[in-house]
Amino acid sequence: MSAVPQLPTADLSDASYARSQEDYEAGVNPQWVRLLKLLQMNVSYARCLGAELFAHDGSRILDCLSGYCVHNLGHNHPAILDAVKDELDRCGPAMLQSHVPERAGELAKRLCQAAGGNLTKVFFCSSGSEGVEAAIKFARAHTRRSGLLYAEGAFHGLTCGALSLMGDAFWKKGFGPLLPDTHQIRFNNLSDLEERLKTRSYAAFIVEPIQGEAGIRLPRTNYLKEARSLCERYGTLLVLDEVQTGFCRTGPFLASHHYSVNADILILAKAMSGGLIPSAAVLMREDIYNAVYGSLKRSLIHTSTFSENGLAMRVGLAVLDTLEQENLGDRSTQLGNYMRQRLREEIGDLEMVAEIRGEGLFSGICFRPPERLGLRLGFETFTKIHPAMFGQVLVMRLFRDRHILTQICGNNFMVLKLAPPLIVSEAQVDLCVDAIADVVKLAHSQNLFWAEALGLARRVVNL
Repeated sequence: MSAVPQLPTADLSDASYARSQEDYEAGVNPQWVRLLKLLQMNVSYARCLGAELFAHDGSRILDCLSGYCVHNLGHNHPAILDAVKDELDRCGPAMLQSHVPERAGELAKRLCQAAGGNLTKVFFCSSGSEGVEAAIKFARAHTRRSGLLYAEGAFHGLTCGALSLMGDAFWKKGFGPLLPDTHQIRFNNLSDLEERLKTRSYAAFIVEPIQGEAGIRLPRTNYLKEARSLCERYGTLLVLDEVQTGFCRTGPFLASHHYSVNADILILAKAMSGGLIPSAAVLMREDIYNAVYGSLKRSLIHTSTFSENGLAMRVGLAVLDTLEQENLGDRSTQLGNYMRQRLREEIGDLEMVAEIRGEGLFSGICFRPPERLGLRLGFETFTKIHPAMFGQVLVMRLFRDRHILTQICGNNFMVLKLAPPLIVSEAQVDLCVDAIADVVKLAHSQNLFWAEALGLARRVVNL
């Protein structure tokens, strides 16, 4: 790892951090604090640089999660900091709401060029969920249909429209009726798709080219191409959600570029922010765009308060420049292949490791229940308490014992997600792989790992 940077000296006391936690518990989300404490991941960070997180206690953590693919350029990349500082120093029009933002057109043009296909228009907003909501509206306006199709295992966001495109009941419970006319089909299953499309009642099929929270699930070689053809045949728009997979996370600018597929509507977010300024973009064909903004009186029919703000546009351009200048797409491909190969060599033959998969620096270690009786009893005890327990113990041990930050997938608790920043070094990849190998091998023992894990499980029950 790089040398430890000079850390700030003010406001580092345990008492100060305790007060900030008390304020957070009182005014924000006390359950989140309880969970972090339970997992022994409740750490106060002084500074975050590149792929490393520096804690106030002097320890440093290798970030292999990247804020769920927000930090593709790493934390506080100098080019992004410079862009933000320069934009602030010029005191220009940031959010007038009554002018033509000077950099929005440039960013829209460059995003469309990077995405390719027939995408020529962009709607800017602030998050991936908001982008999904916009895609629903544009698709319905263009097709004059209300139906929406989504894939099993999908994760599209937590607003009501996005929730309507997700099948896992956990995310929906307690929030009342969501959008009608939404239907789930199996991922990688063309017969499911065509059966629904034949009704000619669906505005869009919304799908992640590589499913992130479902467990880094890759499509079959021709699945997306054939899905594209079916959508064209039946007049349904293909909407690709590349919120996690865009901006070279999987190697090419888009994950869909692996499969030579162009979207009718494309949703980008997360890494577009540079890790600092929330932003998102919905790219689409011109005829789809015109179905919403088709006349002067409809020029404001769909807007977003922070859309096209000066800071977000400037940062978006800096992100594109940095990806190109540092050749981070090729770097993602090379280091991702290296990481998965090393993982296969170290743990690929272990009993509980089913598969190591991914593209670029977007990888998943898929685990399976053990066959050996001694391991199986502990594992089954875990799953009865909570199906995420085994994965969370892995996450906890990697963080606490080896200072590696990662997480299990939100819709598949048996897959450990690895998504370090694209600027990660080969030495840092080795550090991550070695740590994972040690912890996963420990999980194949019948002693320390399972005894401690069962203790954690008991504390969860008591909570």
